[in-house]
Formats: sequence, C-alpha cells, structure tokens
Amino acid sequence: MDGNELDLWGEDAGRPAPARRVSVLLPLPLGRPLDYRLPDGESAEPGTIVLAPVHGRMLHGVVWDSEPDPGFPLSRLKTASVVPGLPRLAPDLRRLIDWVAGYTLSAPGEVLAMAIRSPLLAPLPDRTVTLWGAGPSMPEGAQLTPARKRVLEILAEHETLSLPDLVREAGIGAGVIRSMAERGWLTATEGAKAPAFAQPDPAYQGAAVLSGDQRAAADALAASVTERAFSVTLLDGVTGSGKTETYLEAVAEAIRLGRQSLILLPEIALSAQWLERFARRFGVPPAVWHSDLSPATRRRTWRAVADGTAMVVVGARSALFLPFADLGLIIVDEEHESAFKQEEGVIYHARDMAVVRARIEALPIALVSATPSLETLANVEAGRYRRLSLASRHGGASLPEVTAIDLRSTPPERGRFIAPPMIQAITDTLERGEQAMLFLNRRGYAPLTLCRHCGHRFACPHCTAWLVEHRQRRILQCHHCGHSEGMPEACPACDATDSLTPVGPGVERVTEEIELLFPDARRLVMASDTIGGPEGAARAARQITDRAVDLIIGTQIVAKGWHFPHLTLVGVIDADLGLAGGDLRAGERTLQLLHQVAGRAGRAEAPGRVLLQSYAPEHPVIQALISGDIAAFMEAEAEGRRPGHWPPFGRLAALIVSGEDMVETDRVSAELGRRAPHAPGVEVLGPAPAPLAMLRGRHRRRLLLRTRKDIAVQPILKNWLSEVSISRNVRVDIDVDPVSFL
Repeated sequence: MDGNELDLWGEDAGRPAPARRVSVLLPLPLGRPLDYRLPDGESAEPGTIVLAPVHGRMLHGVVWDSEPDPGFPLSRLKTASVVPGLPRLAPDLRRLIDWVAGYTLSAPGEVLAMAIRSPLLAPLPDRTVTLWGAGPSMPEGAQLTPARKRVLEILAEHETLSLPDLVREAGIGAGVIRSMAERGWLTATEGAKAPAFAQPDPAYQGAAVLSGDQRAAADALAASVTERAFSVTLLDGVTGSGKTETYLEAVAEAIRLGRQSLILLPEIALSAQWLERFARRFGVPPAVWHSDLSPATRRRTWRAVADGTAMVVVGARSALFLPFADLGLIIVDEEHESAFKQEEGVIYHARDMAVVRARIEALPIALVSATPSLETLANVEAGRYRRLSLASRHGGASLPEVTAIDLRSTPPERGRFIAPPMIQAITDTLERGEQAMLFLNRRGYAPLTLCRHCGHRFACPHCTAWLVEHRQRRILQCHHCGHSEGMPEACPACDATDSLTPVGPGVERVTEEIELLFPDARRLVMASDTIGGPEGAARAARQITDRAVDLIIGTQIVAKGWHFPHLTLVGVIDADLGLAGGDLRAGERTLQLLHQVAGRAGRAEAPGRVLLQSYAPEHPVIQALISGDIAAFMEAEAEGRRPGHWPPFGRLAALIVSGEDMVETDRVSAELGRRAPHAPGVEVLGPAPAPLAMLRGRHRRRLLLRTRKDIAVQPILKNWLSEVSISRNVRVDIDVDPVSFL
C-alpha cells in the first residue's frame, strides 16, 4: 500500500466557521454525516464532540468538516448539544478517519467508532482523592498488630498515601485502615489526584549501552524525530540484535522534545517482557492500550492521550485511532505480523494505516522486524522507505545452528510425534542444566477426532471445520466460532464405544508424550488458552527466566519476542505445517514464524540449536532456515510473484459474499461474477466457495479482483457493486489488500 489511490496529501480544506447548523458524523454504519442544529447560544467547530438523538436514543458524535445542507429548514432539524469537558478530535485524526473509510470502502461512521466510543467519553471521577496519614499521636500501650505496624512504617516513609496505594504497599485489607481511622490513629485529608501516568525519563540511569551498529541506527532514527517530517524507516536485524533498545532511543528523543510516541505491537497482552524493558530504560511503564483493559482504565488512558500526559502509548492495532495531542513518532514492531490486519468490521491493515497517519501528521515511522514483509522490502527497493540493518546479535552472542530432521528416514515411534534425534537433543540439553522448547502451532490435544468403526468425523455444525479435542477439559471445540460440545462416550453415528481416535497432534498431545519421555522435567505449556492474558504471560516469563521450568511446549505465542537466557534448544514438531494449501503468502509466513521461533534459542553465553522435524527438508523454506539466507528466499519469492502482478507488484481486493440462505448467497455471488469488470490489467477470479465455505452459520463465497500496481481498485469496486442488486439477507464484505484467503 503506497497511498496513491486517494487524495491523501492535499491541503487541509480549512475549518468552517462555528454555526448553529452542523454536520455530525455518528459512530454508525452510515454513508455520510447527518445534519443537526445546536441550541440557542451554542456553537461548535469541526471536531467538537456532541450528543445527538438517533432513533430515540442519544449517541456521541463528532461535528464533521462537511457542509450541512443550507436548504433544509433549520426548524425541522433535530437538536444536538455540545458535551463540555471533552477534547476536540484534531483535523489530522479526522482526515485519517476519512482516508481509511475511502481506502477500505467502509462507512466513515464505522471508522469513527474505532476512535470514540461512549464508555470512553463518560465523565472521569473527581480529580481529588482521600489521602491517609498517621494521626497526631498514639496512645500509650496501644496494641499494634503486625498489619497495623506495617501501615505506620509505610506512612512514616511516605507521609500520606491514597487508600488503594496504602493497601497495596502494606499488603493488607482496607478494613485495617478503617479500624485505625476509627481509633484516631490515622487522619484523612483531601489531595490532588496523581496524574494517570508518570512521565518517562529519557536520561534514566537504566539506559542501554548500544553497540556501534545500534548507536548509528538509533542516532538516525532520533534525527528523523528531530526533523519533524514524514519518513518511513525499516529497522531490520537478526533476532537478538537489539532492535527494541535501538528504537527506544528514538522514543527518548521524542520525549526530550515533549512529543508523544505510539508503539504498535501485534499482541500487546503477551508483551510482559517488552514492558519490563521499557521500564528499565525510562524508569516507569508506558501507557498501555488493548482489549483486556478495564473500562475505567481505558477511559483514563484515552483522556491522558488526548491531553498529552500519556507521553508513550504501547498498544494493539486499535491504538492507531487514539486522539494524540502531539504525536511525534510511530513504531510498528514485528511489522510482518498478520495480527496487524483486522479481518472483521472495518477491514484494514494497521501497519499500512500507521504509515498513512505518519504521512498526514508529517512525522517519522519505523517498521521493525527480523523478517520484514515482502511489501515492506518492495518499498525499500523502490526508494520509498529507508533501511537500517543490525547484522549481528547484541553482546557477541552467536546465531543458533539450524538442522532439519528428515521424518522419512528417522520417523517417531508408531503413535508418537517426537523423532529419536529430537528426543536425544532434549536429553542432552536437560543433562547440561539448560532449557528446551518444543513448538507446534496447534492448540488442544488433536485437530481431528474420528470413529475407527464407521469413519465419522466430528465437525462444527456452524463452520467448515473439524472440532479440536481439548482432552483436559473433555470437550470438542471449533476454533473459528467457539462452538463446543462434550466429548461423547460413543460414536453419535454408529453408537460404537471405545472407537473414537484422535488424529494428529496438538500441544496437549505433545505434552502428554513429553510426560512419558521426561517424567522428571518441569513443564510449562504456553498457548493462548492456557496463558490467559497479560498477567499469565508475565508469570510464565518469570518462571522460565527464574529457571523454574525445564521444558516449554508452546504455540505461536512463544515466538513473540521473548528473551530466555537459559533456553538453548528449540524443536519444531511439524515444520511443514502452514506450507500446504493455496495461500499466496504460505511460504513467507511459515518462514517468518519459524525464524522467530528459532530466534528464542541461544541468547546468552551458551550457543543455541534449532531442530526442524520435516517430511520435506528440501523445501525452500526449510533450506532458507538452515542456511540463514533469508534474503535469498525473499528475493526468489518476489521473482515468483512479479510476473503475475501478485502483491506487492499488483493489487488485490476480495469480495466475501455471505448469507444464511445458500441459494440466495449463490445468486448474489453469481450475479457479481457476471457483472465482473473487464479491462486491460484487470482480472476477476471466482466466484468460488471460500476455503471456510461455512463460518458461524453463514455460507461464504469469494471473488478476487487483481489489477496492475498502477490501477486503483476502489473506483472499480464501487462501480462493480453499484450494478448488482444485493438482498438484505446477504452481506458483501470488501477486503482491500487481503492477507488471509479463508
């Protein structure tokens, strides 16, 4: 995505004068803003947040830049009122919302809903707080319990503290405080509430010592912050090369200049170690933004971003639409990750839209990865992006040795999934007192359960997918819609008992095998359904770092930038997983994932080793991992896509037709096929059943529009859809620049 389809770079249209007649964009799937009038004596500039009546309810909306219809009688307009105390949405954020809507062909109101939601706009609690301090004197002979003594000792050091802080510091219940206050041993005063976020210190004593390459890259990034101009930089380097410490120096420069920074991570809820690194560098944690936050925390964070007191925000893709007061830098870490693509609602890629926001606001953005996406590499090659590379691991650590285990010549025992060379490598590692990790990107016990007697396979009733067995919970579950059912005692098709057989391994089954092979090893399973969230991830990381774990068995979350100093062996159970099928990016994605997993091995003094179990060790992906020549693989991948105008050398847009009625869904998709556009450099593939032909009870068909790089897909899509009658029972979702083909 290079942004040449729509008018992004034009001058701001200017700010209409305040008026009683206003155009209001509402966070609803509407194609345009609606006109309202303001009460007598009120006026509102564009960006002002108002409350407006819509179908009998009041919704927050934003006064938009479009001109209201002057010909419509003012007396017939419904009345909207300005909400006092809320920040205005800045012109640049409004331009971003309009631009994203135009690029993705979404309703502007749907994009606005990602920037403002009513819970975020609720009033904040009073800005005063009750502070507790020691009373003027203690009566002689007062009986002090250990808990009461701790309270007084802490107050002797801090003088006054709020109730939550005092409870946390003393490790006691609030009842202890109340009982001491009733006896007159504590006094309460009103004080100003501390800011929601402490200010990070760019000169904090925990600043990292950078190598020569790191320092040169850090200085270049910091200089781009100082220049206050749009630029895109790819910061790449091998795993463990210190990319995080390098780009944090650019964050430090933004803090010195009094400007805010946004750091996007693919899965912020699993980034406990990243947050610890930040706190070591700046003395305090950053503001965090993700879906697991409580409503009150999200509200405080949103306001702190808007008033500029949250200097650094680290978040998931939705943080891109926060109302920054003075944004000076954007970092997209692990820029290649598909988690940055939102697949439902407004379908957009946060990495690409982050580049758009940087361009709109004239600020630098850095894309960071050990395995950059082909799209980013193509932009480097075209001269649109600058490249800074870190070629070696920090501190002189060596890269791990990667070896393939050919399962055709050394297969596991019958009914097992760990090959003898892998077992021996784990044995040797544990005997040296080091840690090992086994990786398999499959949750649960087995991806398929069938009946040996009649061949019945357990499938989801709502999706074209097999049910995954989760043996510990005794359920069969669909990982697409969440449907689950209890594990039956007999086959529902033939009533045979003791005939149900798991097919293939998941991490639970590998763990079961490890328990038999290494009964004395301390084990930890790291999967999204076992870790639980930020606190669980932090707890697991501490266990591994503190050497309370010998063997880690994990899914793809173990690839997310962890640093485990004593982990020297990484074993991939099924390195071929992900290479099959017709996904355009299957090879690229598999390489990126396995390279990230391999990078967990051998970070400290002990050298690392990576073993890949494969039935096709001659595959280019496996060979690239063994040789370490990732660049050559990506060049070959690019050459394979270039002739057919496949991304990044052409444009794609997908139409996903879905409905509960299969006949009507097929009718609409067939009509779209008949009305498909035809022009030089334009091709339409389909309609065809999607690989997930049924999802959450809806039948799905796909059409794929492919064009040359110099042809904008949005006008073609608009004209195409305008020629087809789409019933209300059928939905057509548009995915510009698709990364998933399910």
